[in-house]
Amino acid sequence: MTQDLWMPFRTRRRCAGFSHIFITFAACNFSRMEIEKTPINGLLILHPKVFQDARGYFFESYNQQAWQEAGITETFVQDNQSCSQKGVVRGLHFQRPPYAQAKLVRVIQGAALDFAVDIRKGSPTYGQYHSVLLTADNFVQFFLPAGFAHGFAALEDNTVFAYKCSDFYNKASEGSIRFDDPDLHIDWQVSNPIISEKDLLGADFATFDSPFDYNLYQK
Repeated sequence: MTQDLWMPFRTRRRCAGFSHIFITFAACNFSRMEIEKTPINGLLILHPKVFQDARGYFFESYNQQAWQEAGITETFVQDNQSCSQKGVVRGLHFQRPPYAQAKLVRVIQGAALDFAVDIRKGSPTYGQYHSVLLTADNFVQFFLPAGFAHGFAALEDNTVFAYKCSDFYNKASEGSIRFDDPDLHIDWQVSNPIISEKDLLGADFATFDSPFDYNLYQK
């Protein structure tokens, strides 16, 4: 067997009152990951297999073939990285079509609470969000297809956040929604959040006219 022969199998676990489907991919007992489906269609949580010993650790942070087998078929063309101090909140950001971005995000150092808000008009979960704890120690990744607004709160100083994007940055297509929007009810779990002036000017969700149609942006 060679490493490019991936064998998927499913297990079901129950957590927090609802079922998650986990799809595990294995190749020659060398590399495998668990894919956790969330209650919001399209959002995926990835649990890579990490190999640790006295020297440290090794894991595949991205493998195009394995990620495509998991349903992440987007081609990533740009990698971004930021460093944030404890209490910093960044978001909620998106890019409008035709420059809409899918994102694959993780934390390299520190810890962050990551959020994805469904902004696909017609979606049964429109206006709902899902959050994931990303840390340097848990190696978890979060996949957001196009059609979601994204943000995170840094829970530790010098949190290094990395994300892969499926399209290039386009300033004219930038969009944002208020991080503290009263209709979204997001609990960032941060007291006295540190926000940029730009993010303070985000749109109110109640009057937000989303450019995303669920029929075009469902996974």
